[in-house]
Amino acid sequence: MPLACIFAAGIEGVDGYPVTVEVHRAEPSSGTGRTTVVGLPDAAVREAIERVVPALAAAGLRHGAADHLVVNLAPADRRKEGPCFDLAIALGLAATVPDNRLELPADTLVMAELGLDGSLRPVRGTLAGAIAAREAGLKRVVVAPANAPEAAVVDGLAVHAPATLAECAAWLRAGLDAAPRVAPGAAPPADPQAPDLADVRGQEQAKRALVIAAAGGHNLLMIGPPGSGKTMLARRLPGLLPEATLEEALEITRVHSVAGLLPPGSGLLRTRPFRSPHHNVSAVGLIGGGPVPRPGEVSLAHHGALFLDELPEFPRTVLENLRQPLEDGHLTIARAGGRLRFPARTMLVAAMNPCPCGYLGHPTRRCTDSSDAVHRYRSRISGPLLDRIDLHLEVPAQRPELLAAGAHGGETTAQARARTAAARARMLARQGRPNAALDARGLRHHVHADDDGLRLLHQAVEELGLSARAYDRILKVARTIADLDARERVLIDDISEAIGYRVLDRAG
Repeated sequence: MPLACIFAAGIEGVDGYPVTVEVHRAEPSSGTGRTTVVGLPDAAVREAIERVVPALAAAGLRHGAADHLVVNLAPADRRKEGPCFDLAIALGLAATVPDNRLELPADTLVMAELGLDGSLRPVRGTLAGAIAAREAGLKRVVVAPANAPEAAVVDGLAVHAPATLAECAAWLRAGLDAAPRVAPGAAPPADPQAPDLADVRGQEQAKRALVIAAAGGHNLLMIGPPGSGKTMLARRLPGLLPEATLEEALEITRVHSVAGLLPPGSGLLRTRPFRSPHHNVSAVGLIGGGPVPRPGEVSLAHHGALFLDELPEFPRTVLENLRQPLEDGHLTIARAGGRLRFPARTMLVAAMNPCPCGYLGHPTRRCTDSSDAVHRYRSRISGPLLDRIDLHLEVPAQRPELLAAGAHGGETTAQARARTAAARARMLARQGRPNAALDARGLRHHVHADDDGLRLLHQAVEELGLSARAYDRILKVARTIADLDARERVLIDDISEAIGYRVLDRAG
């Protein structure tokens, strides 16, 4: 058979798309044969033939390397990257040799790297490829064993995971209907040593704000001197976040699979991500992109939290890139070859000192900075970025007698999480999304504030010079406070508390 066809999958951004791998074999007109790979392959794809030929020999399959081979990856106008086409190319080469007696199925997508010994190795983006296979109407996927649990989370798709190329060929000869299928993998277990909210002594207002942010998905900025507990509070946020829904878990798993960060052998990620990059992160590292566009930290925190400690230490040009994804929940990276869309529905949690020395307003230590130095320090964070942060509050230094006291039996992480999960369930039942993601129409439809509360909010807008965006964000926070109390009506106390979380607006 001089021509063989089989489906593989390519990855663009965080999405997969089916690729038809066509292999044509012809006897060379003179001299030895050569292999040509076309369809915009990168170096890893062009090198595939060097891995495929030894793998075929290890599997006991004839390859006819002396013939002239053309491997076409269609569609030809989309760039193909990575070693995920190895298995498809190997099966295509084997199917063009009649002695191998290999028939390629028309309803199957294959996606794996090959070792020289014929073993199947995992690749990035398997979940995205499996979703693309289902959307294309295919019935099966063949992947490496390490990738099988993530591919199996896609409903309506049979997943097969042979350990070697020889085993895969044997299954194809016998028919994949008789081949073993893989069940969905288990989610990674929760960390039993996760820090508990009850261990935090004092800082009741900050703990309250943390619960509000976790329930509604709101952005949060904590301002306080060194050692006041800002980072300690932020580290307890993952335990407060409600479990992801099935749709959210699929999106989280797909992003981490494309980035190559999915734990080996794991299936669906039901735990919301918590990312904490260092302040020397580049714009590409934070937002994503690069020569081969990959998800950045803001996309890896999709449906979770992005923690930026020492916020003013991040380059201002890097921070400004956050404005659009924080507002829209996604970001678009434009390149000459097209536009890629990355998800970025994340809550930003940040911490900063009140001044360069860190001790402005400290009860026992004197600040050594001038007012100009404090102004320059705070101006590293632009007004438009601050306007997109729903809650900013002070985290003051704690008195020594409070720190010396034992645990005071405050609310535990488990208790707080039960409240945030109940509040999030109310939001999803009412509007299908967290309060932080409400648009202007949804805000008018779902936030029913009493007249006294609206009058207070209008007064705050006039006296503090709040923007229209800040006005909406105060209403969203007030809506979350009401949801935590299981109330449908937003009261004046809810709006008053939400206004109280605008420390930097009051300072301005």
